[in-house]
Amino acid sequence: MNLEELMLKVQKLEDLEEIKKLHREYIACIDKMETDKVPDMFTEDGIAEIQDSGELKGKKAIEELYAKGYLSQRKGRTDGHLCGEPIITVDGNKAKGHWTVYIFFSVPSVQWTQGVNDCEYVKENGKWKFKKLKFVRTVASDPAILARVPRNTK
Repeated sequence: MNLEELMLKVQKLEDLEEIKKLHREYIACIDKMETDKVPDMFTEDGIAEIQDSGELKGKKAIEELYAKGYLSQRKGRTDGHLCGEPIITVDGNKAKGHWTVYIFFSVPSVQWTQGVNDCEYVKENGKWKFKKLKFVRTVASDPAILARVPRNTK
């Protein structure tokens, strides 16, 4: 392996770690109800799709969902998110990721749901951002939880 190949390998490893960090920060903001910070994690033309909200395109629509809409109005909730098992592929300044997500609820009783985050990322000005984030619930301790999702009212 020559020096150029080694530098490319190191860059790819650094990019993987930065993408993981972005995703951990996203999950932490959701847990801490700091949803107003989430839109800045997306590109200007980013897309968010949370369960069946439909594809919300652009920062303004993403802000409506996270900073002003359904996800910002969960005050008093005691949800906890665990996101792991990432499968990430980096190709230059673009990447794709697939994450397993568990959400735990303690009110009114202990319950859980599992889902996936499928993501596309881009590196803009040296910083990784979400180009697209899609969350879909796949299974839950109570099947009725699968029906309790935000609806796009537009």
